[in-house]
Amino acid sequence: MNFKPKSQVLAAPAASPDEATAYFAAKGRFETDVADVAYDIREGIQSFILVDVRDARSYEEAHLPGAVSLPSGHLGSGGLAALPQDKVLVLYCWGPACNGATKAAARLAAQGYRVKEMLGGIEYWRREGGPLEGTLREEAPLCWHMPPMPPQV
Repeated sequence: MNFKPKSQVLAAPAASPDEATAYFAAKGRFETDVADVAYDIREGIQSFILVDVRDARSYEEAHLPGAVSLPSGHLGSGGLAALPQDKVLVLYCWGPACNGATKAAARLAAQGYRVKEMLGGIEYWRREGGPLEGTLREEAPLCWHMPPMPPQV
């Protein structure tokens, strides 16, 4: 018997060009990337507000220039009054493995804010050499400070 493997890439057929156009055009309305944010900051374009949704300690140690801190776990406990609804909020978290910005974007959009998620988070901002503000800046850890696990009983 001659076994011929089937394509995993094409197990689901590719979209038509019209479908792909609609999908990728829509996707750009929800996301931005590190390079686009860096460009706007460098050019002095201030049409959005950067929002760091990581914990307060991580923000204090290192964050993107001009970013405000709004930890995703505290979105329901005030702090939103300081965010104007006439500007787009660009949310970021740790990196590609963190979904804090995604969750925060959903919650803020439900409250009437226009939002975009910055792909790559602070990890890719740092990889691409973006400037940082904070107490530790480039010396800050690249991941969340995980608290110790309680002993197993």
